[in-house]
Amino acid sequence: MAEATESVRLIKKYPNRRLYDTATSSYITLADVKRLVLENTEFKVIDAKTSEDLTRSILLQIIIEEESDGIPMFSSDMLSQIIRFYGHAMQGMMGSYLEKNIQTFMDLQNRLQEQSRALYGENPMLSPDAWPQFMKMQGPTIQNFMGRYLEQSANMFLEMQEQLQRQTRNLFGSFTFPGLATGQDAASPDEKKGSGKS
Repeated sequence: MAEATESVRLIKKYPNRRLYDTATSSYITLADVKRLVLENTEFKVIDAKTSEDLTRSILLQIIIEEESDGIPMFSSDMLSQIIRFYGHAMQGMMGSYLEKNIQTFMDLQNRLQEQSRALYGENPMLSPDAWPQFMKMQGPTIQNFMGRYLEQSANMFLEMQEQLQRQTRNLFGSFTFPGLATGQDAASPDEKKGSGKS
């Protein structure tokens, strides 16, 4: 059975749906797992019986709870657009595109925090201890901004996809393929008979 490494915290999920943290030798809840995410603690959730990796499914459960109980980050339109990409040829590109956009957003946030500390580090209102409180108060605003940012990114990706499809049609539209008649070359049997008589 899989064991925890020094850097990865191992959490086991049992058939009764309870989560067991091997680091603390105690049962934990989804709220505890969310706290590990917020603390940037690397962890892995596995099925206690089969050792199957369940990390993604647990994280998705946390997202569902946050979307249901808190301030939604994803609009219905954006979720519908994401669903349409499953099974699509560009599904892998879409996932990578969103992941890079989130990373860019995080980098911007980190730079903003560093610049604020550099400028106002001596100001007690913007001290390192006050920054988390400020970010917490601005949480809903930042969350709404993040939601709009991701939605705009998804729309840009859709526009890029449509443009790529148009360019592909224009590119291959000029080619003639053996066995495939174009609209001008395709003639009905009657037309061919008529042309043969004359």
